[in-house]
Amino acid sequence: MLIAVFIYGLLLGSFYNVVGLRVPNGESIVKPRSHCPKCEHVLSPLELIPVISYVCLRGRCRCCKAPVSLVYPLIELMTGLLFVAAPLLLGWSAELLIAWTLISLIVIIWITDIKYMLIPDKILLVFAIILVVERIFIPLTPWWDSIAGAAVGFGLLLFIAVISKGGMGGGDIKLYGVLGIALGVKFVLLSFFIATLIGAVYGGLGLLSGKLKRGNPIPFGPFIGIGALTAYFFGNDIITWYLHSLL
Repeated sequence: MLIAVFIYGLLLGSFYNVVGLRVPNGESIVKPRSHCPKCEHVLSPLELIPVISYVCLRGRCRCCKAPVSLVYPLIELMTGLLFVAAPLLLGWSAELLIAWTLISLIVIIWITDIKYMLIPDKILLVFAIILVVERIFIPLTPWWDSIAGAAVGFGLLLFIAVISKGGMGGGDIKLYGVLGIALGVKFVLLSFFIATLIGAVYGGLGLLSGKLKRGNPIPFGPFIGIGALTAYFFGNDIITWYLHSLL
């Protein structure tokens, strides 16, 4: 079963690459077929096997030998591993649907925000609808925690954007509203703390190493994704550890 889930995750990761790269440009995710951006060679089914095709072709186009970004197989592999991790951490329960939906949203956002520094409304709307429907049948306890989580997530980021005069992007604000549906109030706040902490460390190290310049914007979506997944899967353990450390 885990092998099947892993393969399914790899295939979805390949699809999420297409979604993340095309949707921000207003392109169809169906047409044209996947092709080499340099020579326009249309990829055959054998060239579209997740990870394996990249390895067999040694990371290059079969026709023009142009290098293929390592991001493609990494996204595929990461999606497969995260899909497998979900049942290992949660067990085989209905909550897996929420977990896999959350992972899917975050993987796509990683692609769009890193590539374009953009979190498209179309993607957020689709996942918001899916998560609302799923939470109706797989509710948090209490049931209104999803509604409160969405309100708190959206409101917190909006408040920060207002007081920082644009220091938080509109996509990040709406993303946290969607994440709140899945996470609820407690975990959406924890995820923001984790995301901010990781972002601060990354920014500080970047400034010290000279790879980042002060004042230059960096995509916050990837940090939000890491914070959300960490809070979702390990939130209770983190909170319990923190409370015990205070005693």
